[in-house]
Amino acid sequence: MFLHDKHGRRISDLRISITDRCNYRCVYCRSGSDGPQFPEMPIADYLRMAKVFVELGITKVRLTGGEPLLRKGLVEMVRDLAQMRTLEGAPLDIAITTNGHLLADMAQPLADAGLSRVTVSMDAVDPERFARITRVANGYEKVLAGIRAAQLAGLDPVKINCVLLRGFNDDQIAAFGRFARAEGVVVRFIEFMPLEEDRVWSPEIVITLDEILRRMAEFMSLREIGHTGSETARRYVFEDGIGEIGIIAPVSHPFCGHCSRVRVTSDGKIRTCLFSVREHDLAALMEAGASDDQLADFLRGVVDQKEGRHHIGEPGFIPASRTMVHIGG
Repeated sequence: MFLHDKHGRRISDLRISITDRCNYRCVYCRSGSDGPQFPEMPIADYLRMAKVFVELGITKVRLTGGEPLLRKGLVEMVRDLAQMRTLEGAPLDIAITTNGHLLADMAQPLADAGLSRVTVSMDAVDPERFARITRVANGYEKVLAGIRAAQLAGLDPVKINCVLLRGFNDDQIAAFGRFARAEGVVVRFIEFMPLEEDRVWSPEIVITLDEILRRMAEFMSLREIGHTGSETARRYVFEDGIGEIGIIAPVSHPFCGHCSRVRVTSDGKIRTCLFSVREHDLAALMEAGASDDQLADFLRGVVDQKEGRHHIGEPGFIPASRTMVHIGG
């Protein structure tokens, strides 16, 4: 039986954070002083969790962090995931979200192991601005090499995620449009959410979907193309058909009603929403010797209680119990 929550949404997408370590210290994400805060589980434990989820109807698995390419055994993990089959008998859709710094050397091995797709987090296409955001020198060139290596490895279309903040990198909108067209990637802008360590979020900092469209039109007009209800991004192409832009707008245009995702943190806690204020300890059950059937029963109960929606910007909003780097992107 497929996983459904009490709101009738089918849960088909699993995100597993395999580390909260990161080799970048992006200023909108990390305070710059805090490192890993939560332990990493053995790769075998993540694989067991994934197997139970897949047997409950999960069809897509995304590996996140922190920076997942820092984990030893990642290629082997992807290879083991690629051996799993969905309830319909199809291969799993396996994706990774990475900052791209180590991707140039790992793209081909990951593709050979069975990786389906890669998303690169990249918040500027100007090398100096990129260095100020990430607080890493010469990172831009490494990320660009990683993007191109992923394309050569057949991990198309490579998606680029850019978090926009007013007065910080919103002058990069048109530049990213040019980048999408020149590099053949899908650029996805993400509205800034209150998930950063420094807790600086305010509605005024958010660059909304409507504003992105207006400002991109100053470079070249976009037209919307179709997307499925469970997709997080609204999709657009430029008027001449060259270059795709996506906009993920959880603040101004929430898509909670179609949410199909559940998350596992690096220390084995289930989070049913990015903004969950409580977690469900799957790792503890495993350590206590629970069988796969018992784990499945536990997961059904947890998913049934998945939140109906987030409450960003509403009176009394309570921030998530972890920040983004410690949840998993």
